[in-house]
Amino acid sequence: MSGDSATSVLAGLEQVRGWQEDFYRNLHQHPELSRQETETAATVASRMRECGFDLHEHVGGTGVVAVLRNGAGPTVLLRADMDALPVREQTGLPYASEATASDGSGNQVPVMHACGHDVHVTCLLGAAALLARAKDRWTGTVIALFQPAEELGDGAARMVDDGIAELVGKVDVALAQHVLPFPSGLVATRPGPVLSAADSMRITVYGRGAHGSMPQASVDPAVLAAMIVVRLQTVISREVAPTDPAVLTVGSIQAGSKSNVIGDHAVIELNVRSYNDQTRGHILDAVRRIVTAECQASQSPKDPDIELFDRFPPTHNDPGTTASVRAAFDDYFGDRATTLPLQTASEDFSDIPNALEVPYSYWGIGGIDPDTYAAAAKAGRISQDIPVNHSPNFAPVIQPTLDTGTQALVTAALAWLAPD
Repeated sequence: MSGDSATSVLAGLEQVRGWQEDFYRNLHQHPELSRQETETAATVASRMRECGFDLHEHVGGTGVVAVLRNGAGPTVLLRADMDALPVREQTGLPYASEATASDGSGNQVPVMHACGHDVHVTCLLGAAALLARAKDRWTGTVIALFQPAEELGDGAARMVDDGIAELVGKVDVALAQHVLPFPSGLVATRPGPVLSAADSMRITVYGRGAHGSMPQASVDPAVLAAMIVVRLQTVISREVAPTDPAVLTVGSIQAGSKSNVIGDHAVIELNVRSYNDQTRGHILDAVRRIVTAECQASQSPKDPDIELFDRFPPTHNDPGTTASVRAAFDDYFGDRATTLPLQTASEDFSDIPNALEVPYSYWGIGGIDPDTYAAAAKAGRISQDIPVNHSPNFAPVIQPTLDTGTQALVTAALAWLAPD
């Protein structure tokens, strides 16, 4: 029955498509940074109220939780993230963002929906509207959750800390999606590990300053930092099994201020990606071990400072839940349903279902014009010609991206909500 229900509910897509496309263009043109999603949240709340949902606003800051109860049955949570990035848009689209905002440090920065969260919001609004207008085709409860601050990695946790469990009550399953740089019209699922955990680390090592002509009087923090960076390259290559995917990237090194001055400290910032807690812990411990040992070898006058920040949990899809989603997608989308490759990107969505102690599944939808993607693939230039998330040129094609994302949310939800 779920397939018949999905077809019936989605028969109304033509009626919502027009306002969805206009809403998407407007949201893309007016993005808001993490923790600043006030206008986006207000517009979302207004739309959900018009659809008959009960509203909880300002959850975890600017989060919106909309609840539609429709008799006895399972409760399905559908999540979309709302925040944009400090990126200057270069797409050249007529609805490109020219927005600027003050970031958390007080700097004026450009703002762009460079990760596709505008797609996520628009699709969830459409799916919620379709489910609300076809309540005779399903039973249960739909929770449409619009999350702030995903890009900072703490938006989901803030909603949890703000009492989301008490607001929504018992939930049976949580579902989410992300637009990705593969052909629009495709939906892709993956059981088990799908997105990596991410940990950023800021390391400050200490030396003894001196004149550049008198290095014997110094403990050179630039040399110390260089030795640490070189040694860190062995963590993945020599301490992690080749069959266990992991990444360690040193993204920033800062030492000294002038060519003939040896400074007294250096700062290294690095990022680690991993897919399970054991590997994650081992890599972080290895970094600490190497940093400490190199400082001792260089006779550093002070122990290093090591700070973890911007931490994201792993996304590990429940196999049974994902099998149900994939079956629903196969039934509705046919050969447009495919398998999602393992992703090295990171997300904080899983903090919500983990806190609610419910299974979840997270899938991808394509956002690139199929002809453009096919041409790039034929030329062997996908990496060069296809903009990826967080690129200033990343802008999913409006259709069939919005239709596909809306259809995916409705179809997946009905795998639980449709009567047997």
